[in-house]
Amino acid sequence: MSRGILSGSDWRRPGIRRTAYGVHGVLLVLLFLAGLGPMLWLAKAAITPTQDTLRAPLEIFPNGVDWANLSTAWTRVEIDKYFFNTVVLAAGSWLVQLLVATTAGFALAVLRPRYGKVLTGVVLATLFVPSVVLLVPLYLTVVDPPLLKASLTNSFWAVWLPAGANAFNILLVQRFFANLPREVFEAATVDGAGPFRLFWSVVLPMSRPILGVVSVFAVIAAWKDFLWPLLVLPDPDLQPLSVRLPALQRFVELDVFLAALAISTVIPVALFLVFQRLFLKSGALGGAVKG
Repeated sequence: MSRGILSGSDWRRPGIRRTAYGVHGVLLVLLFLAGLGPMLWLAKAAITPTQDTLRAPLEIFPNGVDWANLSTAWTRVEIDKYFFNTVVLAAGSWLVQLLVATTAGFALAVLRPRYGKVLTGVVLATLFVPSVVLLVPLYLTVVDPPLLKASLTNSFWAVWLPAGANAFNILLVQRFFANLPREVFEAATVDGAGPFRLFWSVVLPMSRPILGVVSVFAVIAAWKDFLWPLLVLPDPDLQPLSVRLPALQRFVELDVFLAALAISTVIPVALFLVFQRLFLKSGALGGAVKG
C-alpha cells in the first residue's frame, strides 16, 4: 500500500475524503491555468482582432474571429521563410546531437575504454561551466575555425556543429546504455558482430525511448535558442523565428504578431504530444530490456 499524509482510516472518513478531493481539484485547476493558460490565450489571440485583444484580453472572441491574421503572418511577415530556417536549424542540430550523444554514450558505456571513467568525469565537469563563459571562445572558433580557411558565420554549420557538444545528452544516453543487458552484447560479439554492427543492429533498436527523449530535448533547445543564432547568423535571410520575430514586432500589428508567435509554437507542441509518454512514464528512462 502506498503511504501518504492521510492513513487508510482517514480516507474512510467522508469529511476528510471530500476535503482531500477538493484540494486535489483546486490544485489541478491551478496547474492547468499555469501550464496551458498562456498557450490557450495565445491561440485565441492569434485569431482575434487587435482592438478586442487590447480592450478585453480575457473575453472569448467578443467580436468574432479573424482567421486572416494567420495568412497575413505567413505571407506578409514572411513567417514561411523563417519557419523553414528554424526547421532546418532544428533538424541539423538534432542530427548532430543524436550522432554525438549515441556514439559517445556507446563508447563509454558499451565499449568501456581503459580511461572511460576519466572521460566521463571530464564530460560531467563541463556541466558545471556556465554556457555564457564559453560564448566568446566558441564564437572565435566559429569565426576562425581550425583547419578551415573560411569562417562558418552566416552558415547553418555554425549552429549545427556547436550543438553536438551537449554533455547532458551524452551522460543521459550513457546511463541508458549502461543499463542494457550485457548478455546481449556478449552474444552478438560471439556471433561475430563488430563495434559498428553492435551499435547499429543491437544497441540502437533497444534504445528507442532514450532516442526519443534526446530528440525532443534537442529540437526544442534549437527551436527556442536566441543568442547564438543572433551572433553567428547576422544575415536576416538565414535567421530563425526566435531571432526574427522580436525584430519584426515593431513593424506589424499586434494581432499579426501574435499569430506569428502561435505559428512558431506548433512544432514544439506537436513534439510533446507525440512523445508525451516518454516524459510521463518513468519507465522510459528506467533502463532497458530485461532478459
